[in-house]
Amino acid sequence: MQILLVIGYVWPEPKSSAAGSHMLSIMRLFRSKDWQVIFSTPAQKTDFCAELEKENIVTEEIHVNSETFDSYIADLNPTAVLFDRFLMEEQFGWRVKKYSPSSIRILDTEDLQCLRGARQTALKENREFTNTDLHSDLGKREIASIYRCDLSLIISDFEIKLLTEHFFIDPSLLIHIPFMLDLDLRPNKLPDFSQRKHFITIGNLRHAPNWDSILYLQKIWPLIRKQLPDAELHIYGAYTPPKATALNNSKIGFLIKDRAEDVNDVMANARVCLSPLRFGAGIKGKFVDAMMNRTPIITTTIGAEGMTGGKHPEKYWPGYVEDDIESIVAKSIECYTSETNWNKKSERSNELLKTVFDGKIIGQKLMNRISKLKLNIKHHRLNNFVGAMLLHHSMRSTEFMARWIEEKNKPSD
Repeated sequence: MQILLVIGYVWPEPKSSAAGSHMLSIMRLFRSKDWQVIFSTPAQKTDFCAELEKENIVTEEIHVNSETFDSYIADLNPTAVLFDRFLMEEQFGWRVKKYSPSSIRILDTEDLQCLRGARQTALKENREFTNTDLHSDLGKREIASIYRCDLSLIISDFEIKLLTEHFFIDPSLLIHIPFMLDLDLRPNKLPDFSQRKHFITIGNLRHAPNWDSILYLQKIWPLIRKQLPDAELHIYGAYTPPKATALNNSKIGFLIKDRAEDVNDVMANARVCLSPLRFGAGIKGKFVDAMMNRTPIITTTIGAEGMTGGKHPEKYWPGYVEDDIESIVAKSIECYTSETNWNKKSERSNELLKTVFDGKIIGQKLMNRISKLKLNIKHHRLNNFVGAMLLHHSMRSTEFMARWIEEKNKPSD
């Protein structure tokens, strides 16, 4: 039997974050192909993590800087190991290479953290982002991790282009894997324009881009409310912190709520999804939820990035893409009040979902690539000299540091 070992940074929470949903969809894909899937993590379980046992996914507790993992991975000898974020590859990659060298090493980036961090820094410094901002310590670590792996799952076609054109990473090390949706789950009947009301935004408020967008909406919403005095903005957030709750203002319809019990219910009854993201990376789960419920989306260029299959957002985005406050306000009001425009934008959702997010097509592409890797893994690794060099040098230093910590943590006699 073929075995996939997932080494997770956190337990997947599909109702809290797009990353959690994406990880669960990847594991489900492998299970559907009759692979045994094992999810392991050093993190503590949470109240909202997926019930993986019900998905026939085995769970295992592992520890960082512990030799117990060495015998575990050697005995298991999985077909493939999937690192959930580069931090897990840094911790466990050298152990996988040493004790299970035949295992295909796969990195799931979720999004490029160096891109998100660099954009956040540029925003804080009130200047334009440039690609040289990526040359941070974080960027060096993340790109090194991509090189050390046999394959990296990149969620955004924008990030594929950035990696190949700016960092000159060989395309053979990358594969574009956006959200894999079961399009058969799209509801057949949804509320129409007249049956919907209010604006909505949603997201994990521990995630810096989401929190920044809420602060940005404090400037935008009063301008919308001035022209739409009966409209409300409903802000749903997993892990809503006290600083967010403190922003609740019922007088102007700026309503901070906790996590949505059913994202489809609240999204299907909202007229417009409003989420002006000023920095970030990857692609946005909230917008996929909006598309599944044919709710038009007002966002920024960064918000729509990587979600239109390389096509120009002006013609294909199911809503409006604007980058200044005045335009965001104007298009929000237009979309909210014009049934003709609302219907036109709403209808674009199905086309975009079928073009970019069809899970059957994306999943088969991933499994085909892994099948080819299994047949040609030695040749594939010989062609990745930079990865071999990084494994030889940087991972040796990581190993020695981990061994030192192991010894330090052993009880004294």
